[in-house]
Amino acid sequence: MTAALTTAQLTQEHRPTLDQALEAIRTRAYWSPHPEHPKAYGGESEGGRRSLSVAEGQAAFEALRGKRFELDQPGTDGWAGSEVSPFGAEMGMEYPHPDIEVLLPAMRAGMPAWRDAGPETRALVCLEILARIGARSHEFAQAVMHTSGQAYMMAFQAGGPHAQDHGLEAVAYAFAEQTRTPGAADWSKPQGKRDPLRLRKTFTAVPRGIALLIGCNTFPTWNGYPGLFASLATGNPVLVKPHPQAVLPLALTVQVAREVLKEAGFSPDLVALAAERPDEGIAKVLAVRPEIRVIDYTGSTAFGDWLETHARQAQVFTEKAGVNTVVIDSTDDYRGMLANLAFSLSLYSGQMCTTPQNLLIPRDGITTDAGPKTYDEVVADLAAAVDGLLGDDARAAALLGAIVGPRVQERLEAAPGLGAVALASRSVAHPEFPDATVRTPLMVKADGARKFWEGADADAPYLSECFGPVSFAVAVDSTEDAVALLRRTTRDKGAMTVGAYTTSPEAERLIEEACLEECAQLSLNLTGGVYVNQTAAFSDFHGSGGNPSANATLCDGAFVAGRFRMIEVRRPAE
Repeated sequence: MTAALTTAQLTQEHRPTLDQALEAIRTRAYWSPHPEHPKAYGGESEGGRRSLSVAEGQAAFEALRGKRFELDQPGTDGWAGSEVSPFGAEMGMEYPHPDIEVLLPAMRAGMPAWRDAGPETRALVCLEILARIGARSHEFAQAVMHTSGQAYMMAFQAGGPHAQDHGLEAVAYAFAEQTRTPGAADWSKPQGKRDPLRLRKTFTAVPRGIALLIGCNTFPTWNGYPGLFASLATGNPVLVKPHPQAVLPLALTVQVAREVLKEAGFSPDLVALAAERPDEGIAKVLAVRPEIRVIDYTGSTAFGDWLETHARQAQVFTEKAGVNTVVIDSTDDYRGMLANLAFSLSLYSGQMCTTPQNLLIPRDGITTDAGPKTYDEVVADLAAAVDGLLGDDARAAALLGAIVGPRVQERLEAAPGLGAVALASRSVAHPEFPDATVRTPLMVKADGARKFWEGADADAPYLSECFGPVSFAVAVDSTEDAVALLRRTTRDKGAMTVGAYTTSPEAERLIEEACLEECAQLSLNLTGGVYVNQTAAFSDFHGSGGNPSANATLCDGAFVAGRFRMIEVRRPAE
């Protein structure tokens, strides 16, 4: 196969970016090579790469609708597709359905050349894939929007530049871990008067095997790219099994990856798509195949637990459910706290794995810069802050997006039966998509007395995740009890995020110690433009891998190191 992309070309364009990414994960300082403002796209960049404008991205998306998505991958035995946009638009795309007995051997066949290319070449090819995806960010934004229900700006940023950042972050970690060991070494052991023992040793990062990426509905690229690029950069072929309602963003990704791999002289079958038919359950079949040696999964706890138990031949990375908690002890910026929490509860209708669910508030109230506030006042003021933020329908729709599916809608409709409603949910008319289901957040008051959650048979609704725009204002007897409840839910159910507001050094110490012991990522006293449900690539760790919500973190060395093994060959030195 003749390479249209040479190593020299890839090195010239992408090695500086790789070096900057390596520096960023070392310093944890802010850095991103992917502009997050939509107007930065459209036309030719400084490097000569052309990117699509907003209008061009939409036109590219429209051209895909109602057609078969050809990938020219082996083992296609039919077509599958059932996507329905949460905004009401007809999708109508069909994707290759795999004959895995044909596809998996074809994917394995490309491994030796990809392994032998070495960590640097693999990293540079991955960066070329990301660069081409980046140039089509507005097209990907349309795909993410119409499969996840995210509003356009969020779909563009989270599904585009931020997802690409996380993919690049994974590549940087993969490169760092693979190059920690030298490629070769001369070994000499003195033996006194005899000649020393001499060996020549070579060390090769060897991939584990085919990696299976099981995509999610809400953040197909943001959650999918870390695992995809971590596996590919460490030499593993990647079989992408998207969520049936969010195929297009990952199908586009597979398309770009196959194009780049072929141009770089490698088998395009190193990346392939596995679309499934309705109720087929192909993920369960694939997950236990002996060829599958790495699995990345984002979704429900039930299936994540099943994978961890049954896919014993594979290294399994899961992000599951959790009960995210905010402890409200005191604040020196009451308005800022309310505004920050209102935005966090509203963003994407609470359909984020990092959205706060339980707000733990002392029943005797809190101290603030606006004077003492009772539990009821804090709850009422937060409800008013949400109402104020979402009072205008056009603004609300741009922040909330659409409800992604019927299960979220069912939980929202059932929530008023869980307690006294402090903030009712209302329907919002979307100015562009009248068929979209757009709903504001709902907040329920709850009693957090120990008697309701200390017992083995406690069934308080706030002790489990209620994914979607539902939160609980939980009245607790003290901050100490709030910390105890935080520990309980994090230990039993997990937490992707924890937030806290306090002006007390002692309370801060208790909360921080709880998060250190229960392995939960903590945000303290956020009152400005940074929110508890947002994480920045190269600096923040998404999840910890230390509590039941996830067994890995995005992204660190442990996330990539298990995807390859270092194999040595020893020979007598000449």
